[in-house]
Amino acid sequence: MEGKTGGNQAAFPLIPREIFFGNPDKAGVRLSPDGTKIGFLAPVNGVLNVWVGPLEDPMAAKPVTRDTFRGIHIYFWAYTSRHVIYLQDKDGDENWRLYNVDLATNEIKNLTPFEGVQARVQMVSPDFPDEVLIGLNNRVPQLHDIHKININTGERALIQENEGFTSFLTDDRYHIRLAVRMTPDGGYEALKPAGGGWELFARVPMEDALTTQPLGFDRSGRTLYMFDSRGRNTSVLSAVDSESGEQELLAEDPDADASDTIMHPSDKRVQAVAFTYERKRWRVIDGDIVEDLAYLRTVADGEIEVLSRTLDDRLWVVAYLLDDGPMRYYLYDRQERKAIFLFTNRKALEGLPLAKMHPVVIKARDGLNLVSYYTLPIGSDKAGETRPEGPMPMILFVHGGPWWRDEWGYNPYHQWLANRGYVVLSVNFRGSTGFGK
Repeated sequence: MEGKTGGNQAAFPLIPREIFFGNPDKAGVRLSPDGTKIGFLAPVNGVLNVWVGPLEDPMAAKPVTRDTFRGIHIYFWAYTSRHVIYLQDKDGDENWRLYNVDLATNEIKNLTPFEGVQARVQMVSPDFPDEVLIGLNNRVPQLHDIHKININTGERALIQENEGFTSFLTDDRYHIRLAVRMTPDGGYEALKPAGGGWELFARVPMEDALTTQPLGFDRSGRTLYMFDSRGRNTSVLSAVDSESGEQELLAEDPDADASDTIMHPSDKRVQAVAFTYERKRWRVIDGDIVEDLAYLRTVADGEIEVLSRTLDDRLWVVAYLLDDGPMRYYLYDRQERKAIFLFTNRKALEGLPLAKMHPVVIKARDGLNLVSYYTLPIGSDKAGETRPEGPMPMILFVHGGPWWRDEWGYNPYHQWLANRGYVVLSVNFRGSTGFGK
């Protein structure tokens, strides 16, 4: 596929398509809770596995799992900092088993060795370092009961039998705090335990079901954080007193839904919330991290993601999402106020002549704004003008469904087509998730 450019495209060689669409070298970077180790997903003979290494020398990491077929995509640190918990199915049956890796002995133990049963990790908590809360559908295939399982022995204890709920919300004490069930109109109800039964906590209509959700409780167990779009055009961050029901608005944006949070690793306080309109913007609501985020903005270009924090909150893993290169991972020491580069997520993209992505808001015929992103072939625009010097072929790249939206960042389709001489434009239609109702 070749295009006719209006600039100096010939000066840049064609990049093989498989480089744009290749798998990451590293993903899921996480610190052990005690800060002595670092874990990540990386391939072994082309198959993703969990790697663990000493924090002082991440490049000395070695694989601690031995999958040879589908790869591992979901893993957690246990709060022992000695064990890694991961999920894996068998031959693609999606009946996920829960496995435990003992890093001291390299033993891998199947904690849910049942045929035709799916395990889900409900929660890990520092209050129970040797136990994990999981959902199992071993009683009724359509329903996941909540169990507490010992990661050393595999011993299980039933915590909550599922009476027809789609999900549960639990706290650090492994108490069931909310249960969610769907309603006939496509909405849902959240119920809380009451006298051996359940009472209504919140009702969410169909039009708010995608943008209203409970996020979790703080350490005290009294404050529930929520994204909530009921009665509003966009989803806000709110705090609900679980005893009185009083709701406090913490942050809102008239143009975009609340979409992400930064949460304290032990207090479980929400410290910042993100709103994504043209670009992702973090709004700090806890002064404790104001200086941290201010410093991190000076470290590298791109959008900041705080991926992992030690339990004492001294060390963070921070990622920088770029539009014209691979994601960059850093280890950030809060006491020293210093970030050290670790690695990128895709070495094959390093140093390549990749194109910048530009956000633009296009006014539709009905007067509504369409948040869009375009990429120009390198050399097709005058320096700094972000416009081609002359007419160029353009590909309109439209995503499907109102439950998804395009965002700024590395896009393999944009890079592939721009490298072949095309302008690429991705247009979000109003109502896409993230832009309100």
